[in-house]
Parts: sequence; structure tokens; C-alpha cells
Amino acid sequence: MIPFNPVEVLKKLISIRSLSKEEGAARDFMESIFKKHEIDFTIDLNNIWAKNKHFDSTKYTILLNSHLDTVKPNKGYTKDPFNPQVEEGKLYGLGSNDAGGALVTLLGTFIHFYFEKDLPFNLVFAASAEEEISGKNGMEFLFPRLPEVDFAIVGEPTLLNIAIAEKGLMVLDCKSIGKSAHAARNDGVNAIYEAIKDINWFSTYVFPEKSEETGTVNMTVTLIKSGSQHNVVPAECDFVVDVRVNDKYTNNEVLNIIKSNVNCEVNARSTRLNSSGVSCTHLIREVAEKLNIKTYGSPTLSDQSLMPCESIKMGPGDSARSHTADEFIYIDELEQAIPKYIAVLTQLGEELMVS
Repeated sequence: MIPFNPVEVLKKLISIRSLSKEEGAARDFMESIFKKHEIDFTIDLNNIWAKNKHFDSTKYTILLNSHLDTVKPNKGYTKDPFNPQVEEGKLYGLGSNDAGGALVTLLGTFIHFYFEKDLPFNLVFAASAEEEISGKNGMEFLFPRLPEVDFAIVGEPTLLNIAIAEKGLMVLDCKSIGKSAHAARNDGVNAIYEAIKDINWFSTYVFPEKSEETGTVNMTVTLIKSGSQHNVVPAECDFVVDVRVNDKYTNNEVLNIIKSNVNCEVNARSTRLNSSGVSCTHLIREVAEKLNIKTYGSPTLSDQSLMPCESIKMGPGDSARSHTADEFIYIDELEQAIPKYIAVLTQLGEELMVS
């Protein structure tokens, strides 16, 4: 087998500009690795995927997925975001932590199993686009084109713990309506005051269903805009609400509850990014227990939300470093990841054979 060095592969990946919707060069680099390791692959837009050599459609199929794209580097960078540098055991560079480390180590894991003939499961590896913007040409486009998937491991920085549930997301555009008038007169209906009533509801309402893994539904007003000048009572007040939905509700259920409790106009930009995770009886929970891997519920969003199968999130790195200036991942995190992924898949295979 041709050696695979995740550190060197990640260095090369960091050096390739791969912002959302601009993943073509990174996809081509992944193609070169597939060719080097004699792996058959398929390209769909800026996504690239492959299945194990001895794929058997009668077997349980596991998807290994992470994303090619990065956010734009922020203004706080003191290092060149596209020049990988190793200092004091840290590999610096844009996308090193989110989620290049997970991407290259999942790829190394896939290569490890690729040629094995008698696996108790199938493996599909997918490097997808547009994750950072929840775009329609990434996993949402790709998933229906993959073989039927039973379970997915999504590579994101989790300190190699297993996120067995993940909150969904809705962004709501809200508009409170008043009636304009001269501010010197006691006339009109102030839309800001109307908005305050509903904003107060968003800040205090508690959804009754709480999840053991992902906690409560969280609603946060993040933007507000109203008024044109100091002496006019505003007729409209627009505000935006970020809603993080636990696994006890669908996005549409939460949206209906909100609309029944507020007076403002409420329009969801999308309801497709639902909560995700695994059932309480899924074998991955037993795998985590046997391997002494911590499990938790994640408040952050990933491409899990676009997958109709059960899934977990797991990878090297720490989400607290994601999207930060001078982003980095520890070298030893990369070195630990492939053996940990292999152990999880091997144990899961054993559980599948006896289940």
C-alpha cells in the first residue's frame, strides 16, 4: 500500500484556495490522491466521492464525509492563511481545523479499508462543497447521487469525541408593522415598540421539550433595523432571529409555534436544516461506550442536517478554533485521528455482525 501522510496532505490542501463555491482546485487535488492510490472515483460539480473496491449493495453502507470549502480568512490573521506553517506542534493555516484535519484523516481511513475484500460494511467517502454556506450544490446536491447510505460519520472538529446529536437551524426574517406619524405628536403606532413585544417573547419563551443531548431550543435576536429620521414614528421594524432547534422538534414544528405566539410577520429563509443524530438504540452508542469515547450533543451545524440517514459528527481539532484568526490544528491530533476512526469502524463492524 502506498503510504499516506495526513500532515503533508493537509499542508498541500491549506495552500489551495478553497472558499465556498471555489472548491475546484481542492477537488482536483483530491482527484490526484485517488489516482495515486488507484481508487475509482466520481466527480459531481465541486464534490468528489468514491466507494470501497469490493462494494456490495447487500451490505450496510457507511458514509465518511467532510467538506472541501473554507470560510474567508478574517482580518485578524497575522500569518498567511494559505501558507501552512508548523510551530510548536501546531499546523497553522485556513481550514486546518475546520475541517481539513477531519477531511484528510477520513480519507486516510478510507484508503486503509479500500482494498479489503471481506468488510462487514461498505464505505463511501465524499469530499463535499459549500458546507460553510449550507449551499445547494454541496451535500444537498450530492447525497441523492450516492449509493444508499445507512449511517454517516461527518468529519468536523470534535476533539475526536462523538457528537451523537446536532441542533438544526432556522434564520427568521421578522417584520413588525406600525403607522408612521410626526414624532412631536402623540399619533401613529411605533413599529419599534411593537417589535419589542415580540422580541421579549423570543427572549423569554421556553419550549417544553428538552433533549438530553442537545438541550433546549434557543432563539436569539441578532439584527434589528428601523426608522428613517429622528422626527418620524417608524412604520416598520425589521429584525432577524437565529433559532437553534433541538432533536425533539422539526424546524416546521418550531416555526408554527413561533407564528402562533407573535404578532409580527415571520418568514423562514429555509426550514431544510433540521436537527440530526442517532436513535437511542443505534450501535454507535455501544461502540463509543466500549472504546471509552465521550459522546455529546453539538450546538453547531454541519452537513448532517442535509442527510436523511442517521449520523454522527467526529474529527480531530476543536470547534472553538474554527473561523478564528491564525487557525491551527495540533499535529498529534492528526496522528491520533486515523487510528481512532479505524477503531470505531472496526468495532462497529463487529457489532453489525452480531446484531
